[in-house]
Amino acid sequence: MARKPKLPILNLTPEQEREATQKIKRFMEDRFELSLGSFEVAEILELFTTEVAPHYYNRAIFDTQTLLKERFESIESDLWSLEKP
Repeated sequence: MARKPKLPILNLTPEQEREATQKIKRFMEDRFELSLGSFEVAEILELFTTEVAPHYYNRAIFDTQTLLKERFESIESDLWSLEKP
């Protein structure tokens, strides 16, 4: 049974995708002296968008939930302090 490919959790605009592939290509050349073609660079970008990005996305959601919970607790406390006897 063929495995269904994962869809990326984030979608880049064509300009963002071009910029990302250029950065990956430049990084691989500068850091590892590897000259990759556009196909290989696109594969690396796809790996990041389908396998790595979800971890950052989920962490951002968790951090936002934590921040909002703290903010709402503070607002609730402020409201209780306004209560009249």
